[in-house]
Amino acid sequence: MKTIKLIFAILIIPGLMSCSVVRQGEIGVKRKVGKLDQEIITPGAVGYNPFESRIIKMPVRTMNMEITTNLPSKEGLNVRAVISILYRIVPEKAPMIIEQIGIGNEQGVISSVFRSSAADVCSRFFAKDMHSAQRANIEKEITDRMSELLAHRGFEVEAVLMKNISLPAGLARAVEEKLEAEQMAQRMEFLLDREQLEAQRKIIEAEGIRDAQKIISEGLNQNIIQWQSIEAFKALSNSPNTKVILTDGQSPMLLDPSGE
Repeated sequence: MKTIKLIFAILIIPGLMSCSVVRQGEIGVKRKVGKLDQEIITPGAVGYNPFESRIIKMPVRTMNMEITTNLPSKEGLNVRAVISILYRIVPEKAPMIIEQIGIGNEQGVISSVFRSSAADVCSRFFAKDMHSAQRANIEKEITDRMSELLAHRGFEVEAVLMKNISLPAGLARAVEEKLEAEQMAQRMEFLLDREQLEAQRKIIEAEGIRDAQKIISEGLNQNIIQWQSIEAFKALSNSPNTKVILTDGQSPMLLDPSGE
């Protein structure tokens, strides 16, 4: 009898158990007889009774959701844009998300919150701002607004990225013309600055030459000229070449004896 019970335990009891593997980037939540366990199951193998329990797996890595929508502008235009929303589930809030939102329904909630937040933020900016440096400010304001609405629901919004902005045809051309005009104005300003710097350089150079000449002219007098003449006579007298020096005592004049 004991042998039969032992065989029964070896063959039947393992059949009542099952194993599930929670992978990296996921967490698991056990549902037992319809009730959710609040304890989070981390990556690894976990055993459970398949007749009364189930392991629900949810991704907690960063997810990317793309939305194509029309964004309203301050002047009442609709700007077509492709939006990427980077978000993730807060692991500790996974049981609450399963209970209140449901499995696989999180993107519907995030999409609705985004459309509301984007409408509130974009309506305070002009259409051209979505195609300029203001876009980063718009993205940040939408991210902050979504974070306020979704934090208590268990979601962390990491970033909202506006891609493929399509302005109305007339406005797009006007923006391009404005950018071209700004670039031309910057180029002209650069050329003017360069010419002004060149003019200043020439003025400084002329002033330097003038000051040098002034210093030289003020430093020359009759005594210095006579002294330099004497020094020149000395240098000529020490020369090995034959020379005839004619002078009035102030400045020498050389004659070549060869007559060349």
